[in-house]
Amino acid sequence: MSIWWSLHLRREAASVPLARRFLLGTMETAGVDPDISFDLSVALSEACANAVEHGGDRSGLAEHGDRGTEEPPADSGQYRVTAYLDGEKCRIEVADSGPGFPARRALRPAAHTEHAEHIERTQGAEPVGAQPTFAPYIPCVAESGRGLDLIEQLADHVQFGNRPGRGAVVSFDKVLKWREGALLMV
Repeated sequence: MSIWWSLHLRREAASVPLARRFLLGTMETAGVDPDISFDLSVALSEACANAVEHGGDRSGLAEHGDRGTEEPPADSGQYRVTAYLDGEKCRIEVADSGPGFPARRALRPAAHTEHAEHIERTQGAEPVGAQPTFAPYIPCVAESGRGLDLIEQLADHVQFGNRPGRGAVVSFDKVLKWREGALLMV
């Protein structure tokens, strides 16, 4: 057995806990392990919060006709959440109608250097010629971007993408663990 659902929500703050509760209720009923349910609900909350905050009112509006009249996208006040649970994993997609993601986020050189030096000092590593490999560093005082990093930490596989002229899509999945006697357990 599998469960699939899709919600079309208004870009309002109240829609975030609604989507989270819907997901938690589905996973509780199906018998998903509470720790997995929690991780996915936090990731979903972050993706929905991004859609609410950034998912509409594009600055580059589409032109229609020869007169160059500009019209906003018909669905700019909404976003969509789709979830699919089966015996092995849960896949969630949040799609909005905003401007989409900007080009890849670049690290500020100073932050990268300071973080690398901090890692070397705290781990006692000798500096080497090659660049250290670690997750992108975002200072604690950053105003945005932490939610996307949180999604990456909580899910097994994450994709951030754009639908040309139609908005951003965040999709993520996580391998499920089940409680004993769960409805969907393989």
